Amino acid sequence: MNIYIIGAGAIGKALAVFLKRKGCKVQLVRGSMDDGSIRYEQIELNLEEDRVISENIKVSTLSAIPKMEGIVLLTNKSFGNQGLSEKLRHKTRKTPVILLQNGLGVERPFIESGFDQLYRCVLFATAQTLSGNQVRYRSVSASPIGRVREKTPLLRTLVAQVDSPLFRFSEVENIEQIVWKKTMANCVFNSICPLLEVDNGIFRRNSEVFALAREVIAECVVISQAKGIDLDAKDIEEQVLAISKLSDGQFISTLQDIQNHKETEIETLNLEIHRIAQELGMEAQIKNTKLLGELIKAKSKLNQ
Repeated sequence: MNIYIIGAGAIGKALAVFLKRKGCKVQLVRGSMDDGSIRYEQIELNLEEDRVISENIKVSTLSAIPKMEGIVLLTNKSFGNQGLSEKLRHKTRKTPVILLQNGLGVERPFIESGFDQLYRCVLFATAQTLSGNQVRYRSVSASPIGRVREKTPLLRTLVAQVDSPLFRFSEVENIEQIVWKKTMANCVFNSICPLLEVDNGIFRRNSEVFALAREVIAECVVISQAKGIDLDAKDIEEQVLAISKLSDGQFISTLQDIQNHKETEIETLNLEIHRIAQELGMEAQIKNTKLLGELIKAKSKLNQ
């Protein structure tokens, strides 16, 4: 079984190493550049307790792959999904595609492009590039995968194929609720941490910063309930604290993007929640979430 991982960031590299060690035929595909090249790169993962593993991974670009047959995993930044869905239409529209991305509505371009086998994954793992092909990886818990479209019977088989001992995946029927819950946690981490320029552990270390996180969560829960997604603020607060504890010392991807002068995914997080609130006529109830999102957007532009 061929597995193509589109997006050669920290999570994509970690996945490639774990799946290669499992015995899968893995190809890491750079989505942001396309020079037709194919090469092999040694990727090293730093795990907990100072354990280090590495694998020699095949790395290519989209134009070097005429057709994708197997499984496609998307770990690229979600703002590139519109262009990517168009590039992939004739390569893999009948092939299972799993989106391992944060935020709401990230699957929309692929639905509109007519992809048949489409799945969403909510990541409960963190990874940070230390230098070049050296990545620090931490697992929080198994990452659930669910169907975007109902007529996709391969879910259990797909989960088994991408699951590995150190990067676990699980099968779920209702992925939408989990997507919303994780998006709210990301609205906290991906806005507050980059603005304060601190690591993910800040919420368990500082009660004042956690109080701000609670305000964002409360706002987002109001919007989710108006959309018929029944979530409890206390559960999300506990999730934020759990992630904060397990990824203490890790820097959130948005902060890494800003520091590397790259675009962020804030449009699918805080600003997407705000857009939905506008549609519902509830914009006034989400002021903190909107402000933090706009500050991240401004900070990102100033650093590009």
